Amino acid sequence: MKKLLTLLLFIYNLDAGLLQDAIDKAPSGSTLKLYSGVYSDNIIIVKPLTIIGVEDGVVIDGGGVGNVISIKSSNVTLSNLTIQNSGSLMHSLDSGIKVEKAKNIHITKCKILDSLYGIDMYMVQDSSIKENFIHSKDIEISLRGDALKIWHSHNNLISKNTITNSRDITLNYSHDNIIEDNNISNSRFALKVAHSKNTLIKKNSFRYNSVSLIMMMSEHSKIINNSILSSNGAAGIGVMLQGGSTIFDSNRLRYNAKGIYIDSNPNEKEMKRYITNNDISYNKEAIGFHMTIRQNTITNNIFEGNIDDIVKGTAGYKTMLNRVEYNYWDRYAGFDTDGDNIGDNSFLIYQYADRLWHYNNKVKFFYGSPIMSMLNFLAQVAPFIEPNLLLEDSKPLVERLK
Repeated sequence: MKKLLTLLLFIYNLDAGLLQDAIDKAPSGSTLKLYSGVYSDNIIIVKPLTIIGVEDGVVIDGGGVGNVISIKSSNVTLSNLTIQNSGSLMHSLDSGIKVEKAKNIHITKCKILDSLYGIDMYMVQDSSIKENFIHSKDIEISLRGDALKIWHSHNNLISKNTITNSRDITLNYSHDNIIEDNNISNSRFALKVAHSKNTLIKKNSFRYNSVSLIMMMSEHSKIINNSILSSNGAAGIGVMLQGGSTIFDSNRLRYNAKGIYIDSNPNEKEMKRYITNNDISYNKEAIGFHMTIRQNTITNNIFEGNIDDIVKGTAGYKTMLNRVEYNYWDRYAGFDTDGDNIGDNSFLIYQYADRLWHYNNKVKFFYGSPIMSMLNFLAQVAPFIEPNLLLEDSKPLVERLK
């Protein structure tokens, strides 16, 4: 039977080293129960152990030096603790919690405050980070660390956390992870996934971040049923897809300067992006492409209230090999003579004269001006220059279904 060690400590601001001494003396597999108080210590855990705050107000304070808690063993659980005041050295990744080369780590219902990095995970597997609150140091955003830094870590669950006023969450070379039901706000890159496979991003709320989601060279990603709202600034991006393959389904994407920004490989040979069943509305640009517009399936989406539905930022390159149908476009002005809610004609999205600012930033000064609007109107009525066809929806919906 697992041995049980219970600490009954009520003293405020305990002497340094007392908690570490208890951890060192506890048999492997013990449970340490901590009562309200400030435990001023930088602790290191090198054996299977559970540390639980049995009441609110259990604070482990790192004193502004190094990592507050370092975990170097598998089978460790931390629950109901406030972990605060890490060091401020970026080169040493000072963290609230640092976990290295471990399995079966569970961090639940903890508050991680005033820490440069929140949780730094290096080669961690089969673990969970659930129901925590993470807030970085109160410094300029680019000088903060990551709320979660996940590196070469696989088959983990990140669920029901509230993360705010941090810099980024990063997953690098990490496969088969689930990120669901989190609330992430007021960060730089809310979630950046790079060179990782089989990432499921589901039912999260992203709000007031500079960029909510960045997917870089990550294969078989699924982004499902998230709320991605109000990315900050004139360059705020809801979702950036760069390389890899992605299913982007049933998300709510609103009030961003760029809803989805796609930087694809011009040499892609197969379908790479499935953008389906989303509400992509009230953005400055609904979908912006850097170069090529190809290998995209765009179906059953709502495009409503966007200033531009489709934008292409680089001249040249072929637009081809897309499947675009059954979307609702509020700009579609066709008829539905047979009453099947599918337009009789395709919805063609062209790039006219007033879209020249997409290629030349100097022209942006005139965007929305009467002269550019007049040029655009004349170009549509009597084109004097062949407009660029960006995208064709072969079966546009006349009435929105949801």
